[in-house]
Amino acid sequence: MKRFTLKSMGVAAAAALVLTACSGDADDTDSGEAYDPEAPVTLTFTWWGNDDRAERYNEAIALFEEEHENITIQGTFVDWDGYWTGRSTEAAGRSLPDVMQFDLSYMREYSENQHLLDLSPYLGEQIDTSGFDDALIESGAIEGVQVGLPTSTNTLALFYNPNLLEQTGVEPPSDDYTWEDFNDLIAEATEAGEQTGDGEPIYGGGDYTGTFWFFLQWLVQEGKTPFNDDGSFGFTEEDMAAFLELAAPLRDEDLVYPVDRGIQLLPLGGFTVNESATEISWDNFLAGYVADSGTEDIQMMPIPTGSSGEKAMFFKPSMLLAAGANTEHPEAAATFIDFLLNEPEVGRIFGTSKGVPAVQAQRDAMELEEGSVDATVVEYEEAVAEHVTEPVPVPVKGFGSIEAEYKRLAEELAYESITVDEFVELWFTEAEMATQ
Repeated sequence: MKRFTLKSMGVAAAAALVLTACSGDADDTDSGEAYDPEAPVTLTFTWWGNDDRAERYNEAIALFEEEHENITIQGTFVDWDGYWTGRSTEAAGRSLPDVMQFDLSYMREYSENQHLLDLSPYLGEQIDTSGFDDALIESGAIEGVQVGLPTSTNTLALFYNPNLLEQTGVEPPSDDYTWEDFNDLIAEATEAGEQTGDGEPIYGGGDYTGTFWFFLQWLVQEGKTPFNDDGSFGFTEEDMAAFLELAAPLRDEDLVYPVDRGIQLLPLGGFTVNESATEISWDNFLAGYVADSGTEDIQMMPIPTGSSGEKAMFFKPSMLLAAGANTEHPEAAATFIDFLLNEPEVGRIFGTSKGVPAVQAQRDAMELEEGSVDATVVEYEEAVAEHVTEPVPVPVKGFGSIEAEYKRLAEELAYESITVDEFVELWFTEAEMATQ
């Protein structure tokens, strides 16, 4: 397996409330007046992320406003958890932003409750989709309604800090390493007892079973379809318990990164403050890891191999763009969305920080200097393409809520407040209500 190294350059899970349906749809914003593309307009726009992403968005917004002098963009951002709490409150009051960065996890529940603008009338008009793969366009449609458009794609990777691993005396995993091998790596690195320059203990990694998307990836590796077409689950309580038990030996011996320390560091984490040697996450996190950690050497490799001997990875539509159904300026919102999706300069500004751009024009505009963040992520996705053999699991209604509950219970499990069996029972009880 080829290693991809970044030299001399610098996951959270969701939290949201179940949305209540509001009357009305995209047509409610239609005043009957003809659209005037020169009329002064102010659009609200929001995204989740860190300061690095904010700087990139602000640069893109400034460029858009130069080209569209009549449109002013009011941009705001917050971390992932706060983001969805805010959107849930706004949706209940039918006051969502005009344009939003959006995630596949929440598309169905917001769409079914008619909170998102149907972008279909603007495709081929304000929004050019000629550069998109058809499958990517379809990933933003719920039951035929185009409620989102993906800006990019990503897939899972194991990030590791070779300097920390070397300090602990542990070698990086081999190409065909398994989840059990990953456990051994985490345990050996933690048990080495090394410390950072600030005197903090170095851990091999965190409890990967606490992230719902990793559970879905493991299910796919085990030959299971996480969600059926009718909205039911394709997995059982026994499946969830088996995944949680994978890391039980690490939890029992306090070998994973401490949950209380992780919460203390938010919005950063053990990996980004160079106290944890590994972390599984989406490949587009590389830019943020570099910016937040200042680490000069970060490497990426595919996730562990499943019991079938296959990695069975998938590409996930990353960072979709959507508009609130309540927007009073749908055409202007669509114009801004088109700019973020298609403008080559936006591709240069963001690079792969949101994933590999969905449109070729933006991919061509990226500055792929050897050893750069963008080049590393693009090379990684090209290298793991042979392992990407499965479609992305399509989230069910209420996905955001059940993902948030999974995260909450994972913290309780880490604090030893509940057992694995109690985790599973509580999650399935909540999930049955949230997905109705």
